[in-house]
Amino acid sequence: MKQECDVAVIGAGAAGMFAAARAAARGRSVVLLEKNRKAGVKILMSGGTRCNLTHAADRRAIAAAFGRQGERFLHAPLAALGPEELIELFHARGVRTKVEATGKVFPVSNRALDVARACIAMVQESGAELALGEPVVSVERSEQGYSVLTDRRRVDCQRLVLATGGRSYPGCGTTGDGYAWAKQLGHKIVPPRPALAPLTSTADWVHRLQGVTLPDVRLSVVEEGRKPADTRRGSLLFTHFGLSGPVAMDISRAITDRPSADWQAVFDFTPDTDEQTLRSRFRGPNRAVLSVLTELVPKSLAEELLVVAGAPPERRTAEFSKAELSRLVDALKRRRAPLSGTLGFKKAEVTAGGVALKEVSSQDMQSRVSPGLFLAGEVLDLDGPIGGYNFQAAFSTGWLAGESV
Repeated sequence: MKQECDVAVIGAGAAGMFAAARAAARGRSVVLLEKNRKAGVKILMSGGTRCNLTHAADRRAIAAAFGRQGERFLHAPLAALGPEELIELFHARGVRTKVEATGKVFPVSNRALDVARACIAMVQESGAELALGEPVVSVERSEQGYSVLTDRRRVDCQRLVLATGGRSYPGCGTTGDGYAWAKQLGHKIVPPRPALAPLTSTADWVHRLQGVTLPDVRLSVVEEGRKPADTRRGSLLFTHFGLSGPVAMDISRAITDRPSADWQAVFDFTPDTDEQTLRSRFRGPNRAVLSVLTELVPKSLAEELLVVAGAPPERRTAEFSKAELSRLVDALKRRRAPLSGTLGFKKAEVTAGGVALKEVSSQDMQSRVSPGLFLAGEVLDLDGPIGGYNFQAAFSTGWLAGESV
């Protein structure tokens, strides 16, 4: 079967649904193709099924979070659809939002399903055709523009939007299909790698702390004899495989950028307390050292730190030698653990790498090498920190593509 339309969009994720809905609302005939039987599968899984849809920051701060290259690229997409406008769009469809202490924006219901349903409703109300369970087999240039072959039909379109996502969470269907099509159409692909991925470690003491969460840790990753490659601060979770939580996932980019390096994690468990203050605290009233430590960190971690310091938990603070106190403070401020890598694409929240940004016009999301081709979302070499930044980028680039086709 052959079908013609103004615009074909491949991928019904955050970027694809916004592109399709905006294009159709502008009067374009639009076909939105999705290989999954559900739209917005990654939305449904995100944020522990709560969906952190953006961050409570202005356009400038959100753009800056993507680094120098990403900041320049996101200026126009965020001008087209910033965080405030995005939140208003969801409010208009009955999805009220809340801002948590971290700045993350979630639906009040804590249900990612509500976000996905609102996106689907936008597509349906716009008049775009949403084709679920219809994987794309190939993409080619044609006399009309582009020809998209699925397992059911051939769709000829004047303009094509690739919003296929990256390679993170491949169970969602994001298996990197769009990279091959973009490359075939002349684009350079920056090698994809996992970002926002949990870290793996072989350290027994890390594994023994499985399930312990620390709300505020300064975490660095270093190679022996070098300065830290990156330092982040935030919540940390010890797991049976290593480290998770926002701070570990944010810092994972450094690991996946050079996966063969001999990486170590360096923990500062008291980022708001300097070493002199810690020493004074332990030199205060004569108490069991464990009771003093548990005012700073959870008991299970305190016990591990005392092992490192070579001090029994019943030892009184007045009995500490200068060397023992130095070892204890060092354990609190500079405890190390070897890192063996990350959990990879399977558990990464986003993909670093993708279609090179210099080959895409950020003014309209159109390819500079293949006219009539537009790209949006995670298929681009564009990844930001944890906290809703990446969804905002997907919604904004998708919206601008829909405005431009």
